[in-house]
Amino acid sequence: MASIKVEITNNVAYVRFNRPEVFNSINREMALLFQTILDTCETDKTVRAIVITGNGKAFGAGQDLNEVTDPNLNPGFKKILEEHYNPIITRIRAIKKPILAAVNGVAAGAAANIALACDIVVAHEQANFIQAFSKIGLIPDSGGTFFLPRLIGFQKASALAMLGDKISAQEAARLGMIYQVFSSEEFESSVTKLAEKLANMPTKALGMIKELLNKSMTNDLQAQLAMESTYQIEAAQSDDYTEGVSAFIEKRKPKFKGC
Repeated sequence: MASIKVEITNNVAYVRFNRPEVFNSINREMALLFQTILDTCETDKTVRAIVITGNGKAFGAGQDLNEVTDPNLNPGFKKILEEHYNPIITRIRAIKKPILAAVNGVAAGAAANIALACDIVVAHEQANFIQAFSKIGLIPDSGGTFFLPRLIGFQKASALAMLGDKISAQEAARLGMIYQVFSSEEFESSVTKLAEKLANMPTKALGMIKELLNKSMTNDLQAQLAMESTYQIEAAQSDDYTEGVSAFIEKRKPKFKGC
């Protein structure tokens, strides 16, 4: 059974972690497969938005501890970080397509931080988030110490990272950690609706927005203004801009092509 399932529907790639018997914990095979799938989604022109979610009760339990405690399987933390999680986070931020994390259940450890690295995060009403690392004597990885303080502030991020408190989906939304919470009845349909909305938007511009937000993490104001000018000029030369303006003037729904 494949550890990750992929389905492409209406220009959306649904990437589903598929080890429900171990709460979608991540082992080496799964981590390397995930990178390959992200690469394929990046180059596949039929894919204009990506959804990352989980099968079963969990989004993901983080690193598979059975792997790291088995002397015959343990790849070591250097390899786990440099070959598994760091490349995954780098890919998520570099792909010029919107990536939606649909957190269907518990998101713990590395899995929580994979979700937080995505462009938009929504969650099932019964989902929760745990920076579980300190509970076993580790530190947050997979970008946790980068994204979390930027999302919710230094003080709250410090407390969650050190204490490892479980945060409900509702609390995560209140803190600004995630975008929205959906009820049990509406979760699947709402995720599909949001993903297809992203896929039908001017995805070239969405990719530019993503790059600008990435750079805003380190740019000063003048550098960011200069980058906005460069990208806006490029966006104004796109077919999607021409279509968007024409549709606005003609009072019709635009048909964007992502170019």
